[in-house]
Amino acid sequence: MPKRRCLSTCWVTLACVAMGCLSPALAQSFPSKNVSLVVPFPPGGGPDLVARVFAEKLAGKWGKPVVVENRPGAGALLGAQAVAKSPADGHTLLLTTNTMVISPHVLPAGAGGGIDVHADLMPVVAPATTPMALLVSPALNVKDLPSALALAKNQAGMPYGSAGNGSPMHFAGEMLKRAAGVDLLHVPYKGVNPSVMAALSAEVKFLFVGLGGALPHIKAGKLVPVAVTEKNRSPLLPEVPTATEQGVRGVEVNAWYGVFTPVGTPEPVRSKINADINEVLKLAEVRDKLAAAGLDVLGGSAQVLGDFMKADRQRYGLLAKELNIKVD
Repeated sequence: MPKRRCLSTCWVTLACVAMGCLSPALAQSFPSKNVSLVVPFPPGGGPDLVARVFAEKLAGKWGKPVVVENRPGAGALLGAQAVAKSPADGHTLLLTTNTMVISPHVLPAGAGGGIDVHADLMPVVAPATTPMALLVSPALNVKDLPSALALAKNQAGMPYGSAGNGSPMHFAGEMLKRAAGVDLLHVPYKGVNPSVMAALSAEVKFLFVGLGGALPHIKAGKLVPVAVTEKNRSPLLPEVPTATEQGVRGVEVNAWYGVFTPVGTPEPVRSKINADINEVLKLAEVRDKLAAAGLDVLGGSAQVLGDFMKADRQRYGLLAKELNIKVD
């Protein structure tokens, strides 16, 4: 090929890439190999359940295995860092909760390898949210929040469990301490499932948790919900009033799930992953599984998840200072 013609062809190709002419080809060729779905929490909790549902359905759509990898630690930052350092081609995804956004406000600088979750990761989709609640052991023989708080006031340092330092559950506990004037001892666990197990064994008396990790135990009568720690009651527990309804204001937290890719992942690939996950979320079988686990299906654009991240970054940054939440 003449040199001039070769140069011309190269320039046309580069211009085509710049204008997005190759976007369909990028999307159509994805995935070209196995996909890793990293969950920065132990097996057994809500994020792990969602990841395994997605792994099965996406593998069927993509014709490639989707392997779930549990990498807990450092308030979800260890798993996030592993994904951020992966090639930006969409073959390594992160499925996490807003703990990842909150924990940097609480943990020491450099935790999780110093990852900046806002700069090093790109939002793809928010597949679900989960209502938050305060649960107690049936052995306490209380059915509502005022009764639970009366016990706490008579037993200084009553332990409450959370899914870890910097988790939404941790903040809910500290908000309750401030709002109700009670002395509670925070006991962090490495994920939702270990914290639920601790409550079931009476290792902790109070448990703040997303219903995605505790609904079966509530239905079995092994844990008692005394308050929903959100603005409104949950359709999953319509008979359980919010903390505000029971006279305790300022205890409102939420939990969302998000799927992320490393920064630099091509937009066509992210758009394909977003579209395919949204298609999976439309399946009745998937919606039923998530509902049974106490999750509310969401989905939508990457912007929805991006907005969640920005809002939580600001809100929990302020709360961490107000409540003096810091882990050395």
